[in-house]
Amino acid sequence: MKTVKLGYVFFLAIVAALGGLLFGYDTAVISGTIDDVVAQFHLDVMQQGWYVGCALIGSICGVAIAGIMSDRLGRRPTMFISAALFTLSGICCAIAPNFNFLVAARIVGGLGIGIISVVAPVYISEISITRYRGQLVSLYQLAVTVGFLAAYVVNYLLLNFSHTGHFANNWLRLIFVGEVWRGMLGMEGIPALFFLIILFMIPESPRWLITQNKDERAITIFSKIYTRKEDVEKQVADTKSTIAGETKSEWKQLLRPGILKAVIIGVCIAILGQFMGVNAVLYYGPSMFKDAGMSDPLFCQVLVGIVNMLTTVLATFIIDRVGRHKLIYYGVSGMILCLIMIAVYFAFHESWGLSVWFMLTFFLLYVFCCAVSISAVVFVLLSEMYPNSVRGLAMSIAGFALWIGTYLIGQLTPWMLENLKPTGTFLLFAVMCVPYILIMWRCVPETAGMSLEDIERYWTKQDKKMTLQ
Repeated sequence: MKTVKLGYVFFLAIVAALGGLLFGYDTAVISGTIDDVVAQFHLDVMQQGWYVGCALIGSICGVAIAGIMSDRLGRRPTMFISAALFTLSGICCAIAPNFNFLVAARIVGGLGIGIISVVAPVYISEISITRYRGQLVSLYQLAVTVGFLAAYVVNYLLLNFSHTGHFANNWLRLIFVGEVWRGMLGMEGIPALFFLIILFMIPESPRWLITQNKDERAITIFSKIYTRKEDVEKQVADTKSTIAGETKSEWKQLLRPGILKAVIIGVCIAILGQFMGVNAVLYYGPSMFKDAGMSDPLFCQVLVGIVNMLTTVLATFIIDRVGRHKLIYYGVSGMILCLIMIAVYFAFHESWGLSVWFMLTFFLLYVFCCAVSISAVVFVLLSEMYPNSVRGLAMSIAGFALWIGTYLIGQLTPWMLENLKPTGTFLLFAVMCVPYILIMWRCVPETAGMSLEDIERYWTKQDKKMTLQ
């Protein structure tokens, strides 16, 4: 007998995951606009860096407030705010009259990125059923990779269109022909507006409602997920049992030894993942391909986007079957091998006569290993590691660490490429993979097959062990 309305659960997850598409697009679209914006506004090196980094500053600010917003306002209203910020950013980027206005619009989009990167995985995790939770939360990461690929393809197509396209309307001609970077940035407004509208079709997270003592609304929503009344009652009772007797202070709860350990582990996972090379590839891939001798670096970046997206599709189907740990062990081991081989290419390609296709092959294999492991697992783990009552706040702290790492790697990669050279840079990325595997092995339980409440009990048992000691 079918006890779960799986189609409805997948619909809710897909709607929330659309926020990841906006995240991916807003993050990746910048790579195709830098040269035109620098020429348009006569930017010096520092201003160019500010143009690239301003959205990351917005993301850090967004992540810092997302947890508090989602815990107090609710998951759904917080996603509405994020969708509105993305829409506003896309429109304002397209019509920006000067550089300062453009930067402000990018910061607004960054706020949207930071907020959605916290609340969307949390929402999906909380409406999911245990058996498919990893697969459902992975839809968010899949949407991010679709956003990356969409940005690369839109940039590629709009750039080609700008050479031959014609519009009678002056504004359209300016946005899509004369100053095509406006069209690249502004196209985000279309999916953002769609996301804003479709959010009206999903309910609030039932687990969040229970933490707010709104049991009747939670029961109504759970009844749309489970077909049997006893399953609904069990889910409500299970969730209530994990929050019974908890203090009102969210920050005080985070300082409990077992929960604090989970938060620290989440921070380490989030920030280490950025120093294993993935965002350096996404931000500076075209420059790396150019240095490697590729004749069409933008097309190579499109290949990166395709491999990233298709591999994430694979990861979505296997994450609950294979488990979080095995994906990390195999995937990160593959990343280490590929990073070493890329470093070998940059060090010896002239003396050994290595082809650029050698480098591209291992580059794409690295993207495959990364997408099937850390990229697929990180948001799943962070969204399921923490107690119901403080999940948004704890996720926000981990997300804050993630975006700090992203900002640092965005700023440090050009310095590393210049001073450590590509060989040293990729070897450093390989070294940073080792502590990631060790943390997953020694400190993180295998959460596949565990309910959110069981995961919470695991950490609170750690709390009790520490208290006894």
